[in-house]
Amino acid sequence: MTVPATLAVTKGHGTQNDFVLLDDRDGVLDLDPGLVRALADRRAGIGGDGVIRVVRSADLPEGAAVLEADPAAEWFMDYRNADGSVAQMCGNGVRVFVRFLEQLGLADLGGGASLAIGTRAGVRHVTRVPEGYAVDMGVWRLPGGEAARTAGHDAVVSVAGLAGERPALSVDLGNPHTVVALASLDELVALDLTRAPDVTPAPLEGTNVELVVPLGEETTPAGVVGHVRMRVNERGVGETRSCGTGACAAALAVATWAGPGAPRTWRVDVPGGTVTVTMLDGARVELAGPAELVAHGEVDVAALLRGL
Repeated sequence: MTVPATLAVTKGHGTQNDFVLLDDRDGVLDLDPGLVRALADRRAGIGGDGVIRVVRSADLPEGAAVLEADPAAEWFMDYRNADGSVAQMCGNGVRVFVRFLEQLGLADLGGGASLAIGTRAGVRHVTRVPEGYAVDMGVWRLPGGEAARTAGHDAVVSVAGLAGERPALSVDLGNPHTVVALASLDELVALDLTRAPDVTPAPLEGTNVELVVPLGEETTPAGVVGHVRMRVNERGVGETRSCGTGACAAALAVATWAGPGAPRTWRVDVPGGTVTVTMLDGARVELAGPAELVAHGEVDVAALLRGL
């Protein structure tokens, strides 16, 4: 595999969780950590919370399991965090990835079609909805099991700008999350997320930390909808304007704390906008929200790498 002298790039975002997108449909690009960091750099590069590569599932070792699970999952979302590390999953990224596939003419979700996408967390199925795209995010679980569900927590978190340690609940959506409930919007605003929160016990592969304020429930024509506001510190990135799997984790944690009568649908406000999280049968969860492509261009790869 090679790195060309110039590289075509697209910039996109889902509720301002932003990405550099690469069309590598033939699987020829050497996407190493240095190139990822250079592309994601907000001063010397394009800038983004991560880099997403379009590649065929058949061209990646991880794609074998994807194709075994669903042979229709031709395209694989190869997602990297801004620091160059490989990530399992990104809920906002999947929506932007599918928007990019449609722009490239590699997919068409018209007429209610569903598209299977390969990820390191397994196959994800995407449909088009009025607000953008809806993603079946697959099975979620509480790593702490019933003991964590009963206690309401299985970790403690310290965050700059927040007094003392706070109990937290671990949620797994193919990638790790740790959710902390706050007492007020004032506490949410006062947080300093320029530094990663301290989580005890510390997960071996790190964790995304969501700080959430439950805002109650609303009765809508479609039924009762819960409402949550959150901020997030993503592993390998820092604070981001949104996190799709994090929004799911936040809603799932609040619903767990609320108990059996909790709503199945939640509106989650993030600094970059609003997404909708819906709990499905079989311990699955769906994420719906917008996806935008805002720029296309070329970068001089040598100049980009010199900028680091």
